[in-house]
Amino acid sequence: MTIETVLQHWVLTDFVYPFLLVFFIAFAALEKSKILGDDKRQLNAMVSFVIGLIFVGAIFPKMVVGNMILFLTVSLIVVFVFLLLWGFIMGENIKMDSKPLKYFSAALIFVAVVLAVFWAIGSWGIFTTLYNFLFHQTWSKEFWTNALFVLVIIGAIASVIKPTKKS
Repeated sequence: MTIETVLQHWVLTDFVYPFLLVFFIAFAALEKSKILGDDKRQLNAMVSFVIGLIFVGAIFPKMVVGNMILFLTVSLIVVFVFLLLWGFIMGENIKMDSKPLKYFSAALIFVAVVLAVFWAIGSWGIFTTLYNFLFHQTWSKEFWTNALFVLVIIGAIASVIKPTKKS
């Protein structure tokens, strides 16, 4: 049994919240653009009020905006988590002069956030299937052994060929 709060009532979610969102966005756009003239706050408010009422009366645009707001909310949280983790790694006093280390840190955080999002939305099975495909096949042992061997050889050759700085 789900407990519904006052803020989740259908009147609020279907009418009041969408109306207020469209009203405030339209009002801010009219105030900033000054389409109706300077110092026309009451006229901007009335036009925004009518736009909000028309918007609430239409079902499809309200559903589209509701879905976009949900997407925006989730996206903001994901970006916030990414930036929070980036701030923990970089810190205020830590100086990372190595660009590869910065790129590696950013890539690691990005992968961690993507994995966290897949885990949070319940799509972890995709990675389980991918893991089983890559590591539990008859060909996987030989493939990964050879791939690791080739990477070690490439790393050794790159370290030998790499030009040294003259002091």
